[in-house]
Amino acid sequence: MEIRELRYFVAVAEELHFGKAAQRLGIAQPPLSRTITQLERRLGTALLERTSRKVTLTEAGAVLLAEGREILSAVTAAERRTRRAAKPHPSLVLAVKSGTGGELLTKLLDAYAAEPGAATVDLLICEAHQHRRLLREGQADVALLHLPFDSAAGLDTETLYTEGQVAILPASHPLALRSQVRMADVTTLPELPMARWPGPGGDYPEGSGPEIRNLTQLFQLIALGRTTVVIPESAGADLRRDLAAVRVLDAPPVTTVIAWPPNSRLRAVADLVRVATLL
Repeated sequence: MEIRELRYFVAVAEELHFGKAAQRLGIAQPPLSRTITQLERRLGTALLERTSRKVTLTEAGAVLLAEGREILSAVTAAERRTRRAAKPHPSLVLAVKSGTGGELLTKLLDAYAAEPGAATVDLLICEAHQHRRLLREGQADVALLHLPFDSAAGLDTETLYTEGQVAILPASHPLALRSQVRMADVTTLPELPMARWPGPGGDYPEGSGPEIRNLTQLFQLIALGRTTVVIPESAGADLRRDLAAVRVLDAPPVTTVIAWPPNSRLRAVADLVRVATLL
């Protein structure tokens, strides 16, 4: 099976329309149709059910779509990492969520920069649940994750530290005067419904709180008295004056890990991970 054939099939399988897939690929429809037919003949099975009205995946086609996406992601990652490795000066990309990392990130970058032969570290600021895709596709070489909020499935990891969580509240709210609260105190506030973060698939859970994508947006809404949230202590450091962080006694602990693809062979990644574990 050729990479070109796989790209063609994935495009058709995702669009479920030969015309749209051809337009997406920048080719004419007839050669696209011939390529898919040849692929089916070579594999000895139908991948698509075609009628005059629609195109649907067969069971075999669904399997190839899932496998094909992974293969194409790996190919793309290999191309990106190879180009990066070919640069005159070594570099790597570290993915972190907006507003997280804080003091740890500063210490890590400073400590690594002091290493002999340290590579240039480019920061890639991302949103929730994007780390794994960025690592898989080679857009990032290493990432800081926060368990259990982020998934580290399929990645190699080293634990850096574990911390408690705090509730972020408007500074004028009565609970902001307390030294500590419990989850029930925060999650049952009718005037401050809990903020909702997107899941791995991009969908938001049910609820009355606002849909959130980053900490800047979140903190603005909390200051306006529209929502509240429970987040790791480090993410609640150095807050603006109109917000307050209150320790939540019974919130589950959050573990920060440094993660990288299991097939990574970059010396710079190994060195960065080593430095991170020594902080």
